[in-house]
Amino acid sequence: MLIRYKKSFEKIAMGLMSFMPTEKDIKQLQLSMKMYEEDKSNRLFLWKEEDIIGLVGVKITDDSILIQHISVSPSHRNEGIGKKMISTLREMYPDMEFSSTSYTEGFLSKCVNDEPSEIKEADKENH
Repeated sequence: MLIRYKKSFEKIAMGLMSFMPTEKDIKQLQLSMKMYEEDKSNRLFLWKEEDIIGLVGVKITDDSILIQHISVSPSHRNEGIGKKMISTLREMYPDMEFSSTSYTEGFLSKCVNDEPSEIKEADKENH
């Protein structure tokens, strides 16, 4: 199930986000976390089964959602978790256009193989 990020989940969220190539540096990781905590248009969601095993970070505008971060715990990869997170977001925001950054596009194309035209790649400067 997709849940909203809370400060009490900070360590697990940082751990999951650190799997993103853009978040290897601790200072960048801290800046990204701060962005989700302070900017209301940026939202961080966690995928929880028994444990929290996935993360998706988005920027929401009036009519679109930019998927900025997406990550799944290595021990739960290739189980469809990424696809479930994206599918749940689409259910939550059915009228929104989804787009990806150059960093999330590859992962997302794997998650939505049956509907690749639904997610567009946004400009690199959006990340």
